[in-house]
Parts: sequence; C-alpha cells; structure tokens
Amino acid sequence: MDDLLWYLLVWAAVTVPGVVIGWLGIFPKAGHPAWAALVPFYNIYVLVVGVARLSLLWYVLVLLPVVQIIAAILVNLEVARRFGKSEAFGLGLALLGFIFYPMLGFGSAEYRAGTFAPIAPLPSRR
Repeated sequence: MDDLLWYLLVWAAVTVPGVVIGWLGIFPKAGHPAWAALVPFYNIYVLVVGVARLSLLWYVLVLLPVVQIIAAILVNLEVARRFGKSEAFGLGLALLGFIFYPMLGFGSAEYRAGTFAPIAPLPSRR
C-alpha cells in the first residue's frame, strides 16, 4: 500500500504542475486570464466551457466519477481541435498532459474559436 501511495504522490507532483503550467499559456491564447489556471474547479470550467467551447453539461460530466474518464478524453480532443491539432494530439493531452499542454500553450499553435460544431452526442435512431 505504501508503494501505491508513493507512486500517486510522484505522479501528482509531476502531472499537476505540468498541466497547470500549460494552461497558463493556453488560457490567454483563448482570450481568458492566465490566473484562471491557478483556481481549482474554475480552471476546469474555463477549459471546458471557455477553451473547448462545450456546454455546461460537459463540465458536470468531467466532475462525475467513472464518466469523467470518457468526458475528459473528449474535452481534450476538442481542445486540440480548437488549436488546429489532430486527434492524436488530443489523446496526448489526455494521457500525457504534463508534456502536451505546455507544448500547446507555449508553442506556435493558435486558438481558433471557429463556428464548427463541437463534439455532440450521437443522434438517436428511432
């Protein structure tokens, strides 16, 4: 049990600062204040609703256990798309955010708000 706790602490010590540092670069590119990356829960709200331009429902889904895994992956795919990156880059954001978010935030990628439709549920088949 101690090994698992140690692993989780090391993982959090590497991942959380890396993602937050990346968000400090991403938020201003998307027209939001950089300080928003430092406020817990509000930073996720800005990422989902402000940067990815998804509905408030997606913010709620990201906070729900179990559902959050799929929702977070889809939000990261949408963030990558808003910056003109591929789905593979979006998976990189989801799985290795401490590497990919700083690349996106401090690289040459430009935010494109655009009018294209965001990720939506599949249409029902009646």
